Amino acid sequence: MRMTGDPLQAVLGGPGSQASAEAVQAAVTQYGFDKPLFVQYLLQLRDIATLDFGDSFAKHRPVAELIGEQIGSTTLLAVLALAAAWILALVGALLQAVVRGRAGRVVSAVVRGMEIVASVAPQFWLGAVMIMLFASTLRWLPATSAGNDPASLVMPVVTLAVPIAGFLSQVSRDALDDADAAPFATTARARGAGEPRVLIRHTLRHAILPAISLSGWAFGGLLSGALVVEVLFARPGLGRLLQDAALGRDVPVMVGAIVMVALIYVVVMIATDALELVADPRLKRRRRSSPIVAVGS
Repeated sequence: MRMTGDPLQAVLGGPGSQASAEAVQAAVTQYGFDKPLFVQYLLQLRDIATLDFGDSFAKHRPVAELIGEQIGSTTLLAVLALAAAWILALVGALLQAVVRGRAGRVVSAVVRGMEIVASVAPQFWLGAVMIMLFASTLRWLPATSAGNDPASLVMPVVTLAVPIAGFLSQVSRDALDDADAAPFATTARARGAGEPRVLIRHTLRHAILPAISLSGWAFGGLLSGALVVEVLFARPGLGRLLQDAALGRDVPVMVGAIVMVALIYVVVMIATDALELVADPRLKRRRRSSPIVAVGS
């Protein structure tokens, strides 16, 4: 960001500003631009450690206040997209598990092909296609997403969810196949349990465990994807805030937004680990029984 130009211009209102020499000197002193760049970097690290991001260069408001106004919109979009991705992934995995015979092979081939296409589809391209189809051609949905009403959330949520659903569906399907061939599933069938009971009571629970562990990573991908989708659908949030900050060389806003996204990701990863322990009690027993190995030099 510093290599793209002098941030002092952002403080003074842009390259065309007619700031006086006194105003320039006051801004240089206030923001520490008179110090060496390495010293400025260390001072910024100190402020980040205390979550003090300072004031925006361009808007002259506290960065924490600007982030607080936008973070709810981005978080809502990511949470809804993760829920939609889980629904799509489970539908795909269950379809392949329930449909048997020749029809099952056809369904499996179709779903596997859709998984591959979904997992590699760029979100900006997918969003653009959805805008052209559902907003411009069919006129079913609005092209922009300025609010939180259901109609304006559909396309941004689906755009974010589809690539993540492709990965989750592949993982869930492979885990479901392994669980279906495991001894506990064979034992349940030998005791007279039907396929629906085996699926619901035994194999499905084991199949979603790998997908749960991937959900933390997926949420991080959704947060980063939300920044692109918000710009594409003209939706308020951290994405629009970051775009404006990048174009205006507003370093405090960019640093604050990136740090907040990282903190959210860390919290989600911790919550995912806790959810894994709840869903699979065997992990607790493994951690208790695992020996402590000291590695010497």
